[in-house]
Amino acid sequence: MKVDILAVGVHPDDVELSCSGTLLKHIDKGYTVGLCDLTAGELGSRGTPELRIQEAESARISMGAEFRINLHMQDGFMKATKENTLRLIEVIRYCQPEIVLANAIEDRHPDHGRAAQFIKEACFYSGLIKIETSYRGQQQDAWRPKSVYHFIQDRNIKADFVVDISNFIDQKMNLIMEFKSQFFSENMDGPKTPISSKSFLEFIRAKNKAYGRDIGVIYAEAFTVNRDIGVEDLFHLR
Repeated sequence: MKVDILAVGVHPDDVELSCSGTLLKHIDKGYTVGLCDLTAGELGSRGTPELRIQEAESARISMGAEFRINLHMQDGFMKATKENTLRLIEVIRYCQPEIVLANAIEDRHPDHGRAAQFIKEACFYSGLIKIETSYRGQQQDAWRPKSVYHFIQDRNIKADFVVDISNFIDQKMNLIMEFKSQFFSENMDGPKTPISSKSFLEFIRAKNKAYGRDIGVIYAEAFTVNRDIGVEDLFHLR
């Protein structure tokens, strides 16, 4: 199943928090999107792995993504082993994305930066013909995405570009709230965490508003890239 964009996050909800507005915008434009979670977030203080996978699938349906795959790597201890790398390569070759969106290159949660490097490396190795993989019983062809862009998460990193999501901010917040076990709601129970407060949801909106300000829009999501960005027309930059 080929898609235009594959969004990969180490935890369920990473994608929704960080780049779902961008994904919604591109789906609205007619592009296809696939999602991949590296772990089930089993070390999270709230919820269970099973519940988080259910919430992730519900968010996928609401977003309109073509599929969501969980690779069940070890939360907190995910490493770029040969086995793990091959598992992600299988997903990349399965859906042959032109663009991959990946975790932040640096962040408060150490899993995010490690996942960013791991995903970037897997995208490169996926293009090597001497690495052989199969998926669901079928041999796969080598495939390397044209671009890997890293979404910005908790920490404010200098962005290389931002995407206007002003028309999609409410849908984005609704997708985040599909993860009922993780985020604020009235009469919620369970331990308090840095992301379970009402103020955290306000922070997400404020963060997107701050990134939108520089390009003269209300809300935007921010990304970094590890290479130079080509520009066709200087007058189309904001």
